[in-house]
Formats: sequence, structure tokens, C-alpha cells
Amino acid sequence: MTLEGQFNVVYNLKRIRRIMKKCSIICPIRKANPYRRMFKATQEHRVVHNLLNREFKLEVPGKVLLTDITYLFYGQGQKAYLSTIKDASTNEILTNNVSNRITIDLATYTLLKLKNNRKFKKAKDALIHSDQGVHYTHTQISKKQ
Repeated sequence: MTLEGQFNVVYNLKRIRRIMKKCSIICPIRKANPYRRMFKATQEHRVVHNLLNREFKLEVPGKVLLTDITYLFYGQGQKAYLSTIKDASTNEILTNNVSNRITIDLATYTLLKLKNNRKFKKAKDALIHSDQGVHYTHTQISKKQ
């Protein structure tokens, strides 16, 4: 981009990489993320196998629970975050939580609210299905379930 923008020279990306390798030039801007390597090494954020295979509509209420975090825009560029848990068979929202910050506590507090909900009857071998983002694969979430 610098060659093209400042010097009006257009080269193929592979040619630039070959010249950089030959001259031992290293680009310090795009380094590998060390945290990604640590997550893989420690397996802190493990992905669980897909047990449902997109068969969400089971006839047993409380068997399959769906959860996600949604962004809500309001005011002048402000955001709020809504975490919900929904029963897949009845399409009923069992609990929700709204926050102005997206943290692990947003998901954990939503699970605690569901656990303390006296009206909710959890079925045997119930599953919580999520998009397996960082909020749902964190170790605090796996302890709460």
C-alpha cells in the first residue's frame, strides 16, 4: 500500500513477499496474536460438539434452551446489550438481562437469573445451545451450568 500510495509503484503481493524474504525485511505491523496461541494451548475456551444438529423443536419444554447476546442501539450512538435465554419448544423467553457493557458477567448473571426462576422447570438432560462465542465458552459459564 505504501509503494502504491507514495511511489505509484504497483507490484504483486507475492513479489513483495519474495523481495522481503530475500532482503530479510520483517513487517512489524501484523504480528501474530499471542493470546490466540495461549487460548489454544490452555484450551480455556473449548468448543462443544453440536449435539442438537439443528433439531431445536423437541416436544419437551425445558429440554433445549437457546441463548444469545443482542446489541441494542439507542440515543446518539449508544449501545446496550441484551442477553436472553429462550425455550426452543415453547418459544418463551425464560429470562433476560440488559447491560451497558458486554462482559462475561452479562452471560453468567442471565444463567443465575434462570437458575433462580421458580416458574422454570428444567427437563432431564437439558441443553443450553449458544453460538459458542467467548461469553459462552468461558470457564465461568461452564461452572454455572
